[in-house]
This record gives sequence, C-alpha cells and structure tokens, in this order.
Amino acid sequence: MIRSAGLATAIVAALASGAVQAQAAQPTQAAASPTAGAPIELKVDLRDAGRKIFRVRESIPVQPGALRLEYPKWIPGEHSPSGTIAGVTGLHLVAGGQRLAWRRDLRDMFAITTQVPAGVDRIELEFDYLSPTGGGEFGQSVSATPRLVDLEWNQVLFYPAVTGSMALPVRPSVNLPAGWQMGTALEADGPAGADGSTRFHVVSLEQLVDSPLIAGLHFRRIDLAPGAATPVHLDIVADSPANLVLTDAQLREHRNLVVQAEKLFGGHHYGHYDFLFTLSDNTGHFGLEHHQSSDDRLESEYFTNTDQYVTGAGLLPHEYVHSWNGKFRRPNGLLTSSFDTPMEDELLWVYEGLTQYLGEVLTARSGLWSPDQYRDALAATAAGMSGQTGRVWRPLQDTADEAQVLYYTPGAWSNYQRSVDFYAEGTLLWLDVDTRIRELSGGKRSIDDFTRAFHGVGGSDFAPRGYGFDDIVAALEAVQPGGWREFLRERLDYVGAKAPLNGLARGGWALAWTDVPSAYTKAYEARGHQLDLMDSIGLRLADGDGDGAAGLVGDVRWGGPAFEAGLAPNMTVVAVNGLAFKPGILRAAIVDAKAKGGTIKLLAKNLDTYATFDVAYHDGLRYPHLVRAAGPDRLAAIITPR
Repeated sequence: MIRSAGLATAIVAALASGAVQAQAAQPTQAAASPTAGAPIELKVDLRDAGRKIFRVRESIPVQPGALRLEYPKWIPGEHSPSGTIAGVTGLHLVAGGQRLAWRRDLRDMFAITTQVPAGVDRIELEFDYLSPTGGGEFGQSVSATPRLVDLEWNQVLFYPAVTGSMALPVRPSVNLPAGWQMGTALEADGPAGADGSTRFHVVSLEQLVDSPLIAGLHFRRIDLAPGAATPVHLDIVADSPANLVLTDAQLREHRNLVVQAEKLFGGHHYGHYDFLFTLSDNTGHFGLEHHQSSDDRLESEYFTNTDQYVTGAGLLPHEYVHSWNGKFRRPNGLLTSSFDTPMEDELLWVYEGLTQYLGEVLTARSGLWSPDQYRDALAATAAGMSGQTGRVWRPLQDTADEAQVLYYTPGAWSNYQRSVDFYAEGTLLWLDVDTRIRELSGGKRSIDDFTRAFHGVGGSDFAPRGYGFDDIVAALEAVQPGGWREFLRERLDYVGAKAPLNGLARGGWALAWTDVPSAYTKAYEARGHQLDLMDSIGLRLADGDGDGAAGLVGDVRWGGPAFEAGLAPNMTVVAVNGLAFKPGILRAAIVDAKAKGGTIKLLAKNLDTYATFDVAYHDGLRYPHLVRAAGPDRLAAIITPR
C-alpha cells in the first residue's frame, strides 16, 4: 500500500493482551452456520455511482436461531480498522417475506444481531452504500464520479460471524451504467444477465475482498505480457479518452516491469494479474495491494504530464511487488482468520519497507526511472530521513507498531512525531541489507538471492505463507552469513539523531547539498503544489497552485530556524520582508539572507491573529543530491536490468 499519491518515494497495532481482552468483552452470540456449499448471493448496482450511491442486495444462507452478521473492519493492506460501515444506510433484513428486527452490537459497531425464524434458510439484506464524498485515506476517499467507479467489495457486504468465515462462498454480480467497461481479477460466469448484470464465478469471501473492480465510461485494457503463459494486464479507467494514451516508450517500460519482476523473484504466485489503474483528478490517490490485482489511483494526466509521470512512476511497481511480499509471504500478525480480528503491524518494515525498496529498484530496472531519477529520488528519501527529528525519541520499530494510528494522523509536526516511516526509512534499511550482502559476498550475492529464496518458494502455490522476525533472519543468514539478528535490531530499535545512511555509503554514494533543486525535486514540488524548504529554513508550504491556500504551512521542522522563530503548522505566511507571499519571493529572501545577513521577516496568520516572525537563517537554499563517494558503485549494480 502507498498512501497519498504524491508520495512516490514515500509514501499502534493492538497489543496481544489488549486484543484478547477486547474480544472477551464482547457478548457471545450463537451464530447460524451457512448452509454447506450454498453461496452468499451478492448483487451490487452501480448505475447510480455518479451520485455515489451503490445499491446492494444480498442473500445469505442461514439456519433458524440467533444470527450475528459482521461487516469487514480490518481491511487487508490498510493495516488498520478502516472498514467504512458509516456508508451503510437504509439497511433492511427480510426473511420469508417478513422484515426482521436487528440491533447493532454496542461494543462492536461493525456487527449486528437478529433472530432467524423457524423454517427459514436464507435472509435477504437490502441497503444503500453511500460512497465517500471527500477526504480520508484509502477506502475512505472518493471512489466514484459521473464517469468512473472503484468498487471495494468489503464496503458492500455483511457475512455470518462463523468460524472460518474467510472461506464462505460468495457469488458476486454487478450492474454498470450503460456503455461502461470494467476491469477486475474476478472471472465472469457467462454472458450478461437479462437485467444487464455481470455475474462472476463463486469465490471465497477472502478472495472477493481481495479482488476489487474498476469501471468507467473511458476504459482501456493493455496486454503487458504478450505471448506469456500467465496474463498480466493494465486496466485503465480515466476522466477522459486522452488520459488513456501511452507512448511507445511508456508501454515498453510497463512491459519491462513485468519481465524484471519475474526475474527478481524467479516466479510468481498468481494465475493472472490486473493493474486496476484509475486516472482521475476527482478521486483519492493511493495504491492498495491485492494478490492478483492492485487498486492504483493517480491524477488524470499521469501519462501526459512529465511531473506526474516521474514522481508517480513508483506506484505500480510497489503494488506489484506486494503480490509476492505482503500477499503471498505475509507477516504472521497479518494472517488473520476474519475481518474483525485485529492485525499486528510490527513487521511492516518488511511488508512495506522491503516492498518500497524493491519497488523503486524495479522502477529503475524497468526504465520507468532513469539512473539519475532513481538517485534523485533516493537522495530525497535520504534527506527526509536525515531531517526526521522524531528519531531522537521514537525508533523505526515503533512506527510499524503504531501504524494503525499513524496512517490517519495529520501531516502537522510529522517530522517530530514521525509518521509511517517504515516506507522511507525502510528503503534505507533494505539498501543497507542489500549492499552489505554484496560486500560480504564479494559481489556474488544480493537481495535478489534473498527474494528468490524467500518469495519464490512453493512454485505456483497461491496460499499465503506466514513469517516472523526469526524467519527473516534465517533467510538472510542462508543467503549470506552476517549476524543479521543484531544488525536488524540495532537499526530497528535505534533512538538518536544519526540518519541511517550506511547503505548509501556502502553503495558508493553520499548525500550532498546544493542551492539548485534536481529535476526530480522540481517535479515533486510541482506535482504536490508545494514549496519544500524543510532542508533550509525548516518549512513546507502550499504554493497556491493546488487546493491549499498560498503560504499555508504544512509542516515545520522541530528545532529548525522557522520553529525557533515561532512558526507552526496550519499558519499561513502572507508576506515576506514586507512583500506579498509568493514562492519566488521567499526563495529570493533566503538567498539574500545568506548574502547580506539579517533575518527573514515572515508575516503569518494564525486563525484570526497576525504576527511577524524573524527567521534567523543564513545558509541559503539547500536541495539534496547524491555524489559519488569511495568504493564500488553498488547502486549502479543494484538497478542494472536483469
């Protein structure tokens, strides 16, 4: 998973005892078992998606007696109890033509209970799902417009609370607006029905939730593995037909991604794979992994806007890597038995951190990034983690432990609080691992050997395989002995100011600073509509070209010059040295302060209060770059296509 699409390089789990206590506190309810072999029938009508209304009809096999129905709460890949039950509206339960009374569990808002009358073997559920209208992360963001829709099946179903609920059979079907086409990893079960619906093969509840669907008026399906025994497709829905057009070079790069991933892992664990790619300025922007597909969402002009393409290029590789790392090989704490079982996120530095590292490597190996772009993106990551002031109190391990909270915290003070740093710092951690394997083995082995041994097991087996910390250590030791337990724990548990740049140095490069931004940095700022001065005066502001008001402060580096002057997130800088705020004026003021001395005077608004803040800073503009250092160029070897 990647949150917020602008984070191309990105971009507390329940304690075991607490989870047990919470479960024990729930009243026990005798759940009716589903009729053996009879599937849940799930019909979703998306013909009113333009108004963000999904109409749901569900028929559930039951037995007479007390029945507990659950709504998915812990959504795989979102690492938090993020189920969107607030959208469920107009719920009616019917059995034998009679309405059934139901009540919500007072301790679990994602469960309802009812009583099934004698002689009834199915109950019918009817409700409208009101898709989100704005804000939020992942499934809580906008997923429907008048021209396209992203359907996450976990949002439109209830299921009986029985042991082994993940294996419950479900037969899904969908109705689309006239003229719309769709993409999904599900397989259609015959031609469209008399009502225009498409019915899919029966799948398990787990597989259904793992197989989202996209549809739209403007749709294109592209074969990324022509002639291959295992199909891989890029399914695109977009705001307009112009957004569906790839250049020959872009097509070649995306096909190279499939080839390079296969060579990296030495095989795959899917029968077919679909990148479900939504290109829209009117939906949320993120990526969410699935076993045989991925839910990928970026801005509408991804293929035609250079800034969007270079900074968004890592999304599809990241989510694709998750098919191996996260879906097939999965931390034990994420291999839960139902969607109401709390997940433990302690190994997200592997699940997401390793995926981020490998995804960026594949972005370069496939040609989606040039070597210069890869190094510039890595420089941005190294700079961000070098300035992460929160490392003095929070270790990397804790950013994984508290992931279910951190995904939904605001960006204000994120450099001091730390956010989901297991992505960015995880990249540096696994670069450290990769370069160390190469160093210890004299260049004979690398992270590629680890991935083939760890993720390539089982041939074409689809069933997920769990792992723990000890398994990671053992796999690394088998590839290259190196005291990996101590190595990893030292980095995961470290608290202090030192940035984790050992892998960069061992790779033959060093982080350096100049007063000229790299092309990648320029693209990142332009795409995010921001002025990023965190590495100079310690301030990140909106440039006024996007949704944020010009000068709105997004974050302030704790202890930096702007912080010491008294500035804080959510203030708005309205003037610089007496002139109305513009990005160029603030940059010029920073340059002048270096040449002439004095302070930078920022007039800022804090709610209804205005004040002037004197920023004492004289080191000029600072932008990160990588420069060649001593030793072999292992970065070049890492990103060389296989």
